[in-house]
Amino acid sequence: MNKTLSAIAGLAVALSANLCIAQDEPAKQVQVTPIKGPLYMLTGQGGRVVASVGEDGVLLIDGDYSAWADAYVAALKDIDADASAPRFMLNTHWHGDHVGNNEFWAKQGAVVMAHENIYQRMSTRQEMKARGRVVEPSPAAALPVVTYEDSIAVRFNDDVIQVQHFPSGHTDGDSVMFFSEQNVVHVGDLYFVGAFPFVDLDSGGDVLGYIASVEKVISMIDDATVIVPGHGTELMTKKDFQAWVTVIKASVSRVAALLESGKTVDEVIEMGLGADYAPYGKGFIKEDFWIRTVAAGI
Repeated sequence: MNKTLSAIAGLAVALSANLCIAQDEPAKQVQVTPIKGPLYMLTGQGGRVVASVGEDGVLLIDGDYSAWADAYVAALKDIDADASAPRFMLNTHWHGDHVGNNEFWAKQGAVVMAHENIYQRMSTRQEMKARGRVVEPSPAAALPVVTYEDSIAVRFNDDVIQVQHFPSGHTDGDSVMFFSEQNVVHVGDLYFVGAFPFVDLDSGGDVLGYIASVEKVISMIDDATVIVPGHGTELMTKKDFQAWVTVIKASVSRVAALLESGKTVDEVIEMGLGADYAPYGKGFIKEDFWIRTVAAGI
């Protein structure tokens, strides 16, 4: 009897502790940043999301991690109390911090649109060897139902969204979304503000292709264009984008020069790239990982 009472007491203590932890965990909250017209940048945990909210309804570009679904529902209601579930969901690439809520929104009626390579990667088992991860196939409901090879245009909320595929950049399925009327562009993970980028070599990414893609996007926009990065908490400009890729390009040249001089990858990592690049290694991609990526990708 005493053992039973002790077990019950222990269980009660454990449940109480778990309840306290749950109560102490802060609620997920999405930051809403107005861009222009019907466009908003939504900042949660993963990649940046763009919402177009207007007379035609709601369209989302990317969707963050699945655990943040309710927070995005609340954010859309903050923008417009009468906002319905999105009619369309566009993906910039296949990584989980961007497509994590495809299934959630699709089950509420959203049409998921993405490049064909995104469909292929989401529907099959993926090995991200550089990150030591295996990603199992996504549920059928999460997969794009409309795919394209090169580009597609979406007319929504008095704008024309020109969706353009940029191969061999961050992945082999990158798309950049140009809002023609508002002069806003969502560049996805072709922009990691103030940090080294993640070039997913296992998903068809390419270091030199990444730089070429960024430079191509820059050539297609003007000084008034508002840029939504894949990772970064603020809206950016063409000047910002150009300054960032200049640093990234220089870091690649630095690694290449050291390797050509006879240094090994480990020796380059031990030396480091110098003080000018130190701030760029404080993000998701550390300097040593970036050096290994460049060495493997050039």
